Amino acid sequence: MKIAYFNANMKRGQDGVTRVIYKMIDAARERGHQVMAVTSTLPDPEDRIVPMVQVPSIALPLQKVYRVAFPCYQTFAKQLREFQPDILHINSPCPLGFVAGVYARDFNIPAVATYHTHFPAYSRYYNLQGFEDLTWKIMKHFYNNVDRTFVPALPILEELSVHDIHGLRYLPNGVDLTFFNPKNRSVDWRKGITSDTDKPIVLFVSRLVWEKDLTDLARMYNILKNKRNDFEMVVIGDGYARTEFEAMMPGAKFLGYQSGKTLAQSYASSDIFVFPSTTETFGLVTVEAMASGAVPVTAKIGGAVGIIQEGISGLFALPHDSADMAQEVEFLLDHPDRRASMAAAALVRAQEFGWTKILNQLFEHYADVCDLHIYLQHRYVA
Repeated sequence: MKIAYFNANMKRGQDGVTRVIYKMIDAARERGHQVMAVTSTLPDPEDRIVPMVQVPSIALPLQKVYRVAFPCYQTFAKQLREFQPDILHINSPCPLGFVAGVYARDFNIPAVATYHTHFPAYSRYYNLQGFEDLTWKIMKHFYNNVDRTFVPALPILEELSVHDIHGLRYLPNGVDLTFFNPKNRSVDWRKGITSDTDKPIVLFVSRLVWEKDLTDLARMYNILKNKRNDFEMVVIGDGYARTEFEAMMPGAKFLGYQSGKTLAQSYASSDIFVFPSTTETFGLVTVEAMASGAVPVTAKIGGAVGIIQEGISGLFALPHDSADMAQEVEFLLDHPDRRASMAAAALVRAQEFGWTKILNQLFEHYADVCDLHIYLQHRYVA
């Protein structure tokens, strides 16, 4: 099978989406499939493990690491015709994703998509009142014009169904259990954070953009800091909001963007993982933290609801309720034995999101979509 992946950014490790895409690409190659990728942003040369086509683009004003492609499939049509893909996998309803969908329809090629990002929720963070309905219309148009859409969380799938988006299939993202692992815990890393290595470390990992509900996190942190000083707060990630966000969290340790072994060590060397975001379709960082032995405390909404077993493998807080999240974190700080038992349960729960089973399902979907496409073509011709 020949598979063409489309995503605006192909820098390995840039975010959860790219980590998932590279896992798909690696799995496709291991299974003997041929792969190419079309993108606005190429990775470093050593990460160009398959043929990649870069299309013209412009940088987003607030997030310059992300680029928006010019909507014209002539920028990649020649290379795609030469490759002759059996299926296209589109990973974002951005201009590049839209023109990939148009190309699939124009040239009668099966196309699937993954619903990675909950864009309808973003408008409320950028003073774009009234744009949420428009965004839903765009999402509906895009996803109803591909053969199948993979959704990583059942609550999100149900929400998409309510908005009349069809062809949905539940397919969670996975976590690399050999990479994100408690064995990466490091006393030296903890010494770099605090002289008291027994002090609990609370971790947040994300792009530093407002739609990750950074304001809620800052409020939670300050509620705790005003009451107690027996924990350390660590923030990993970067983004246009970092300067303002850092000023909102005096005393927290900001380590910047991390990837690879450095990120895995940070997860495993922390004790509690907090994630207040209400816009997640899955929350890959939450599963990575659980697989690393940290106890998650997240907003009870979206992808996290399908990951965490409340009171067993983690805790939930009410969405946008910083005081409630502070209370849940405080419970874990005050009850180290419960924290340890939840960490063990979180590790067990994370095993259920190992990549092998999920990737097998993905390639079964590919084959099913291609077979159905061929059947319908023959039926139409007949």
